[in-house]
Amino acid sequence: MTDMPGGRPAKCVRVLLAEDRGMMRGALALLLGLEPDIEVVAQVAAGDEIVDAALLSRPDVALLDIELPGRNGLDVAADLREEVPDCRVLILTTFGRPGCLRRAMEAGAVGFLVKDGPVEEIAGAIRRVLAGETVVDPALAAAALGAGPGPLTARERDVLNASVDGATVADIAATVHLSESTVRNHLSSAIGKTGTRNRMEAVREARQQGWL
Repeated sequence: MTDMPGGRPAKCVRVLLAEDRGMMRGALALLLGLEPDIEVVAQVAAGDEIVDAALLSRPDVALLDIELPGRNGLDVAADLREEVPDCRVLILTTFGRPGCLRRAMEAGAVGFLVKDGPVEEIAGAIRRVLAGETVVDPALAAAALGAGPGPLTARERDVLNASVDGATVADIAATVHLSESTVRNHLSSAIGKTGTRNRMEAVREARQQGWL
């Protein structure tokens, strides 16, 4: 790799960074930018901005936080796999939940890290996934193996995701294209599986476990 004037390689790893907290996003972008072979080419604060930003900036690696306004990083990871297939996805999270790791891998992510680690680890993970490796936080990987698959079906996850913000059963049915009776059945099943008393508690518990 030939260096440019100033010591930066002629071919840098192009990185998109998605993080809703401005201070954290700015600090991470600054620290990654100090790496001689990494260039942060896009920064976004919301999940529904990621795909458009990736189509414009064509990053080699996307660093996605899970908890983002608009859409979460796990859902967007699957879209990036379809829309920008050359972009490798690394999920960053504050809380290492085994269910989130499983969903991230199913969505096509090739890395999953707890983001309070040193920036050198994140930079190293960027280089490793670009080289074709899968990089997962070791403690989280062990926890995921012990936890087994999440109990919710895809339809149960759909109706719980559609249950937020005071949505009625009719609203949920229209969103997920199911009958109201089927929605009630899925909600009842999800409430039972999460050991909660109502759908709002079921949503909170499922998110806490990383099943949504």
